[in-house]
Amino acid sequence: MAQKKESNLPAWDLSDLYNGIDDPKINKDLEKIRKLNLKLAKDYKGKIASLSPAEFLKAVKLCEEMDIIESALGNFAYLNMVTRMNNKDAMAFYQNVSEKLTDYSKPGIFFSLEINQLANEKFKEFLADKEVKKYAPFLERIRMFKKYELSEPVEEVFHEKSVTSSSAWVRLYEEHSSRLKYVVDGKEYNDAEISKLLMDKNPKTREKAGKELNRVSKENAPLFSFIYNMIIKDKSISDNKRGFKTPISSKNLGNRVEDETVVALANSVKENYAKIAHRFYKLKAKWLGVDKIQYWDRNAPLPFSDDTQYSWEESVKIVLEAYSRFSPDLRKLANGFFANNWIDVPPRDGKRSGAFAMPLPNKYHPYLLLNFVGKQNDVLTLAHELGHGCHFLLSQKQGELNDATPLTLAEVASVFGEMVTFQSLLNGLNDDKAKLCLIASKVNDMINTAIRQIAFHFFETRAHEERKKGELSEDRLAQIWLEEMRTSLGPWVNVDENSAYIWAQVGHFFFSPFYVYAYSFADCLVNSLYQVYQEGSVPDFQKKYLHMLSETGIKKYDALLKPFGLDAKKADFWNKGLSLISSYIDELERLDKKLKL
Repeated sequence: MAQKKESNLPAWDLSDLYNGIDDPKINKDLEKIRKLNLKLAKDYKGKIASLSPAEFLKAVKLCEEMDIIESALGNFAYLNMVTRMNNKDAMAFYQNVSEKLTDYSKPGIFFSLEINQLANEKFKEFLADKEVKKYAPFLERIRMFKKYELSEPVEEVFHEKSVTSSSAWVRLYEEHSSRLKYVVDGKEYNDAEISKLLMDKNPKTREKAGKELNRVSKENAPLFSFIYNMIIKDKSISDNKRGFKTPISSKNLGNRVEDETVVALANSVKENYAKIAHRFYKLKAKWLGVDKIQYWDRNAPLPFSDDTQYSWEESVKIVLEAYSRFSPDLRKLANGFFANNWIDVPPRDGKRSGAFAMPLPNKYHPYLLLNFVGKQNDVLTLAHELGHGCHFLLSQKQGELNDATPLTLAEVASVFGEMVTFQSLLNGLNDDKAKLCLIASKVNDMINTAIRQIAFHFFETRAHEERKKGELSEDRLAQIWLEEMRTSLGPWVNVDENSAYIWAQVGHFFFSPFYVYAYSFADCLVNSLYQVYQEGSVPDFQKKYLHMLSETGIKKYDALLKPFGLDAKKADFWNKGLSLISSYIDELERLDKKLKL
C-alpha cells in the first residue's frame, strides 16, 4: 500500500519561549544571565560556609532563577535547530547561545564546589531550615559528586572547553548525519525517511534500504570513527581526573543506580537472549518464509499482516483513548499537547531523525518531536513520546532545581504509555491473525528496547575499554558491533558485512555515552509494574503511578517501587520483567500453531 502523505501535520510553535532568533528578549536574557552569575559570585563566593540558612536560601533561589532562564535559552536554541539543521543561521545561533551560556555561567562554578566543601554538620544545619529543605533533592544530588569534584581552576577549564570538546564533536556528528542522503530506486531519502523503508512489506525494498544505510554509514565511517574515538577519549580524560573507576561509573552515579545493579540487569538480559530474541526471530523467519532473516528484516511487518496506514487524527484518537481508559487524569495531561502547538510531527529535510521529548521549567511546557509517516509503529512512538511529555508535566511541580529525573526512570512513563496503547489496540481485535501480528510487532519493539539496547551497552562498554589502549579503527568498531549483534540476535538472523557499520547510526553512543541501558532498565521495570497493574493487587494503582512519576526527580528507584511491592535489588526482579516478553512469545507460538502458519 502506498504511504499516505499528509500536508497538514502540526509543527511546534516556539513563541512561548521566544519569537524567533531575532527576538530582542534573547539578548536581554543572555545579559541577565551574565549579571546574575556575577552577582552570585560577588555576594557568595568564599562565603557559603559562613552563611545563615536564610542567606543560603537566597543564594539557592538565585541559582534557580538563572537555571530557568538558561533552560529557556538553551532549549529554544536547540529546538529551533533540530527542525532546520540545513539552515546556517539556525546552526550558528545554537552554537553562539551555547558558547555564551557556558562563558557566562563560569563565575558560578564555585557554588557546587563550596557546597561540597561544607562540613556535614553545616550541611545538616542548612537542611534543618524548613525553606532550605525544599531544595534537599537538589543539594543532596550535588553532594553525591563530592569525591569526584576537582579544584575550581580545573573545573573552570573543563567547563570552558566543553563547547570545543565533547559537545563540539556531538554537534559535528549531528550536523553531518542530518546532511546525509540515501538513494533507493533513484529516489533520495533523509535518514528519518529511509528508516521507515525498513518496515516496508516488500522484502526487496527493505534489502535496498538496509544495504543503502550500511553503505552510507561505511562511506562515512572514517569521520564517524574519528568522532567516536574523540568522544570516548574526552570522557576518559574527565573520568580519570575525577577518579571514576570505570567508564560507566559517572553515568550510574548520575542515574542514582549502583554499578552492581546495572551489571545484574545486563547479565540477566544476556542470559535471556536465547529465550526471548532467538526464539522470536526463529518464529519470524518462518513467517517470512526464509531460513534466516536479514539484519534489516528485524522490524519487517509480517507478510500476512494488514498494512494499515494511520492518519494523524486517527493516531491521536487511538493514543488518547488508550490513555483515558487507563486514567482520565493522564488523558487530561495529554490533551494540552494537541490543543496547542507543542509537537513537531512531519519528517522533512534538515530535521533530526527519530523522536524525542524536551522538558522545560514549570513556567513553560514540554515539546515533542516526531517523524510521523502513518505506520503502526508511529502510533506507538506517539504514545511513547506523549508519555514523556505527561511525565514532565507531573514532575515540574518539584521545581527547576529538584526536577532531575535520572535516565533509568526517564523512560518509564514513555514505555508505560506504549504498553497501555498496545493493550488497547489488542483488546479491540477479535481476529487471531490480527492479534498475532500486533503481538509480534510489540515483541519486536520490546526486543529492540530490552534486548538490543543491552547489546548496544556491551558494544560501547567494549569500545570504551579498548580505547584505553589506543584509537579504534573503523574496522575494529565494525567487528565489535557484529560480534555483539550476532550474540544477541541469534542463529536465525543473518548479521554480516551488510550491517557492519550500522553502529554509527546509534546517536546515543555519541551524545550520551552509556544512556542505552536505561531503555532496558525502564522496559523491565515497566513490565513488572504492568504485571502488578494487571493483577489488581495494588489499590488505586493509577493514582499511585501518577504520583510516582511526579517524584522521579527527588526519590531513588527503589523507594518509588516500594508502594507497588517491587524490589529492583532482588535477583529475580529483572527476570520478572523479561518474563512478560517471554509470555507474549508463548502466546505467539500458541497462535502460530492454532493458525497453522
